[in-house]
Amino acid sequence: MKQKIFMYLFIFTSLLVLFQYVNAKNIFKDIDKKLVTSRTELKKYKDSVAVLQNDIMEASHFNLDKNEDAITYFENEGYKVDELIPFIKDELYKLNEVRGEHPLIPYASSEGRKLMLNTIKLLNHKWIIADFSDGEFWGELFLTYEITEDKELKFNLVEHFLYPLN
Repeated sequence: MKQKIFMYLFIFTSLLVLFQYVNAKNIFKDIDKKLVTSRTELKKYKDSVAVLQNDIMEASHFNLDKNEDAITYFENEGYKVDELIPFIKDELYKLNEVRGEHPLIPYASSEGRKLMLNTIKLLNHKWIIADFSDGEFWGELFLTYEITEDKELKFNLVEHFLYPLN
């Protein structure tokens, strides 16, 4: 009787060890497959990040925030750039609140709407690009600006265009 119990115990243990071996082998294969997949995805994502960083560098080339010469110009004039940039944008957006036609946009509005500035990008210490619309018509402006000795902003429209309706 003892022999049969040991034999059953041996067979049960063998089956248990075989099950553990097969299960562990499958788990290791699965983990290895996930690791290889993760490494290829990581490489792909690193490449994507590098491409996006290059795109950001190109897009921010004409941007006052990244233009050291323009920042130095303002700092030499005694201005704090981190306060000046929002101030300039706010002054342009305030022109949207003027009654009647917009003082900088040289086009008339349609059907009781008002042309207003939407997006403003300061290129450097002298130039601004802005887009405008009234919901139907869209266009862009190229402006110059200067800060007078009285600490007032003075805008000058240099170029403009209106996109044709399709």
